Amino acid sequence: MMYTKTTHGITINVQPEYDVKNSFPSENRFVFRYNIEIINNSEITVKINRRQWIIYDVGFGFTEVLGDGIIGLTPTILPGESFSYFSNVILRSGVGTMSGNYFITDLESENSLEIIIPKFNLLAEVLSN
Repeated sequence: MMYTKTTHGITINVQPEYDVKNSFPSENRFVFRYNIEIINNSEITVKINRRQWIIYDVGFGFTEVLGDGIIGLTPTILPGESFSYFSNVILRSGVGTMSGNYFITDLESENSLEIIIPKFNLLAEVLSN
């Protein structure tokens, strides 16, 4: 399932998937990969500086993750262009959600903007059978 949100002309598409190969349910280790596409539909050139994730693991609560850039990069995205990447998260319960924000700079005005990452569900298929 694809989750989409547009803020300030920047569209975030997220597609999570359960990583069966790297998960070990008997050890409470459920790995999810999430693919993200950031599309700049605005008229401005933007740079992604920081990210914030709120990870919810059912039965274990919330975790906040803050960091510079994304996957070690601070990409600049021109109008009409996009940037894609993937990352992983590990849940102990196999059920949860993620949501967050990117903190970007409009390189023309040097204004800081917050871009919403849509909340998406994480469900290990092994638990739904």
